[in-house]
Amino acid sequence: MRRIRAFTLATLLTPTCAFTQSPLDQVWQTVTRPRNNSTTAALSNDKITAGLKEALKVSTGRAVASTGRRDGFLKNEAIKILLPEKLRTAGKGMRLLGMGPQLDDLEIGMNRAAEQATPLAKQIFLNALVKMSIDDARNILTGGDNTATVYFRRQSSGQLTMAFRPIVHQAMQQVGVTSQYNQLMQNLMAAPLLRTQGLDLDGYVVGKTLDGLFYMLGQEEKQIRNDPAARTTALLRQVFGARP
Repeated sequence: MRRIRAFTLATLLTPTCAFTQSPLDQVWQTVTRPRNNSTTAALSNDKITAGLKEALKVSTGRAVASTGRRDGFLKNEAIKILLPEKLRTAGKGMRLLGMGPQLDDLEIGMNRAAEQATPLAKQIFLNALVKMSIDDARNILTGGDNTATVYFRRQSSGQLTMAFRPIVHQAMQQVGVTSQYNQLMQNLMAAPLLRTQGLDLDGYVVGKTLDGLFYMLGQEEKQIRNDPAARTTALLRQVFGARP
């Protein structure tokens, strides 16, 4: 009787345990275990890596698409680029003097510049995928929720910074950020703080653009790890849908 009860309990618990595994966990298991079809061997390392790259291609594409559009930064409170901290402090008094619209325009312009620069990340992310080794794939598959995001940040931050900076600079000139900032530098309240801070406005916006992009990539990575609905291509369904 005890054996029957134990068997019944194990049977009931098994589906629950399996459900807690993320799709990426299931992918990696297929390296060593056969699939339901007894005539089909376990997926090869090449197939696993290809499936992972496909998943990351989808997730990076979504992250770039969501940020590299109008209001992609400005209307997303999680990544919206705010005025530099010391300027926000001075801004409280400046708003009382009627300079609120200038501050708001400056903030809007910085976000518009970020939205124009972000699409350049797509090809840079694809280049990082091409360089991904089997060991990289293994580390990502068995790592935490942000392992792929950490990989992309390590592999592509330098290239992204170089690519974003001229676009950000040009965009901020086009939308009037540079002239607005120069006007603020003439304000008696803001100028001392900004000069003391030695603010590189282009560098500030580029850094915040990277932070926002990688934040959104991290959100996409969590989804691709845990949401079966994220399997939007045949390869993803084949690899992520494999079962031991």
